[in-house]
Amino acid sequence: MLILRCPARLQRLEDALRRSLPRALPVYGAVLNINRGNPGDFEVAVDAWPDFGAVLARRSGEAPVHDSYWNLQAAFYRDVGAYRALLETPGCLRWDAAFHIFGLQDGVATVSQDIAAAKGVELEVTEYYTYLHPDPSTLPEPQLDPDVRLGTLNRAHVELLDSTWAYGGNAWSRRYLGELLERFPSLCLLSRAGQPLCWALTDGFAAGAHGFTLPSQRRRGLMRVLTALAARRALARGFPAYGHTATGNGAMQRLQEALGHRRLPGLCRFVLHNPALARAAP
Repeated sequence: MLILRCPARLQRLEDALRRSLPRALPVYGAVLNINRGNPGDFEVAVDAWPDFGAVLARRSGEAPVHDSYWNLQAAFYRDVGAYRALLETPGCLRWDAAFHIFGLQDGVATVSQDIAAAKGVELEVTEYYTYLHPDPSTLPEPQLDPDVRLGTLNRAHVELLDSTWAYGGNAWSRRYLGELLERFPSLCLLSRAGQPLCWALTDGFAAGAHGFTLPSQRRRGLMRVLTALAARRALARGFPAYGHTATGNGAMQRLQEALGHRRLPGLCRFVLHNPALARAAP
């Protein structure tokens, strides 16, 4: 296992991952961030260099044992055997901690399941659809409702975001959301009084994340406006316009398809290792 730190190697990795899109999207997004100042303090681990067969993108440093939000890793492989070997390499992962691995390839889940079965580690797998806009430049400039204005979020909004997020409700989730707000782009639509009505964040893998509209403000087209704006801004920064949507969230699926986003084949699987530890978060 190697941690790539050399800028030339990281640029070469970015170029290789671009040729493997869309399967490499989450890892590619993380490497784009690393090569543009590394605001999330990420690192990438490969099984070998330069002829790598598998890559993990993740936060650098060691997370608290219960913090599966910090310990979130994206995976991409060219060879599933190399991926399995990377995960089994001593020091690559803490199998006694709570952590997520996610990716767009079937082996991301099956390899974790095989290794976890041998180690007696419990898993939970959550499936999402991944949507990618092929060309956000074709999106028309959204027209804002006269009663709302465009803004951004900051740490003062963490409690609101955490209370409306299905995976929130603990100290680790609030820290995670606060760091996203400080480190990566966010957008929101505000009322005349400055109250957030609808918002969307960006995570360390360059994916749109944590989109939400207050129930009282739904059916006004606010999320449609915000999704189009976020896609155009991602394009302007040189990033892909993509995100993961719950398989049961038909409304968001229809909205993205109406805007021209394409649902990628298969599923994005988030594999939570040691979920009992994660649920013990304060």
